[in-house]
Amino acid sequence: PGGLYNLGNFLGLSAGIAVQMAHSTDVEAARALADYLAGDLSALMLTLATLVFFVSGEAYHRAWQNGFPPDRSLTRVGDFLSAIGALALGVALLALGQPFLAATAGFLHAAGKFGSSVCKTDGASGTDWPWIFRASVLVSRIPAMLAALIELPGHLPALVHGGPTLPALMPATLLVCYLLWARADLLLFRR
Repeated sequence: PGGLYNLGNFLGLSAGIAVQMAHSTDVEAARALADYLAGDLSALMLTLATLVFFVSGEAYHRAWQNGFPPDRSLTRVGDFLSAIGALALGVALLALGQPFLAATAGFLHAAGKFGSSVCKTDGASGTDWPWIFRASVLVSRIPAMLAALIELPGHLPALVHGGPTLPALMPATLLVCYLLWARADLLLFRR
């Protein structure tokens, strides 16, 4: 799971930086990068969330590197760190004026990860009640995936007619990232 989480993290961060750099000249590149990473509250919180998600992905990787059963204490560390990252994501989305996505992709995700981090079992059997926390994380991804799917078709006519591909890059990348993260979420259910 950690490898999939971090692959999605890397793709999202790289695409965001690429889009930001594409809109700036060489002289403005350093300033554009600084603005992207920490130009305002939403940028700073998104950068913080991404950094924490990278660390949590590494915790999941180490927990699951030998397959099943995972190291449950490291899995819980990954869950806890991911919850902190999701809270930062929620604040970033609120600052961007996206309260519904903040509530789902941020705070519902955080609640599921916090719940998973405090459970004595990982809920992998599907019979223990803690599976609800893992399921809430998976459900928290749906609104953001739908938002990316809704935005993407608006860019398709330009792409078909040889128009700019850059505007379609972020929704397409976010969709791929969310699919990777959802797959990693599902792996945490694995017995």
